[in-house]
Amino acid sequence: MSKAIKYTHDVLLYPLGLVLLIWIVYWIEIKYNLNFNQYGIYPQKIKGLKGILFSTFIHSGLKHLFNNSVPLLLLSMALFYFYRSISKPVILWGILVTGLLTWLIGRPSYHIGASGLVYVLASFLFFKGIFSKYYRLVALSLSVVFVYGSLVWGLFPGKTGMSWEGHLSGFIVGLGLAFVYKTKYLAPPKYEWEKQDYNSEDDEFMQLFDEDGNFNPKKNNDDKEEDGAETKVVYHITRSRDRTE
Repeated sequence: MSKAIKYTHDVLLYPLGLVLLIWIVYWIEIKYNLNFNQYGIYPQKIKGLKGILFSTFIHSGLKHLFNNSVPLLLLSMALFYFYRSISKPVILWGILVTGLLTWLIGRPSYHIGASGLVYVLASFLFFKGIFSKYYRLVALSLSVVFVYGSLVWGLFPGKTGMSWEGHLSGFIVGLGLAFVYKTKYLAPPKYEWEKQDYNSEDDEFMQLFDEDGNFNPKKNNDDKEEDGAETKVVYHITRSRDRTE
């Protein structure tokens, strides 16, 4: 379990690497006049199983690629920042299980694109923050809803050429992963007075308050004087000398 939120280079390097990879795949298609759509998910066909591994990195056009790149970068950065200990398993299982579920429920067509993974991340970050009941992670959940709340419309059929099955699969998988990793959240800091063995009489700060709860910084000094403590001042007089350093 992670104990604190802390920045590491993984927060930037892995998300950038993931986005760069899908851009490199698209560049190879354009550079060599190739079409990788056949490596996408084709539901209920054995040949379509290979798409579970490859479909996330294949896009139909520049607009499709750009629309997935921005949310993928931001959401994966949030994942690596707030949940760095489980970030890689979430992405790996997110890709594999979303691809498999899309293969099971999808229409007979090639399903490609990173949008399924985007829905995994959005769903996971939202539900994980709510389950944690930790104010920072709940705030993250609300931020995801505020920025990407419109993604909910992609869960339903309607727009031609859109794999709503992939979106729905990603949403379900993200929710499932939030349950799987439900106990692995960032623990809120526990202060001294929240611990079971805390004793206010041993706390120097609490001793500055009187019996009525009023702050009295002189109280501690008065207590020392009552205990008979004496302050001894010793003066040392030395003769100054002229010297060069």
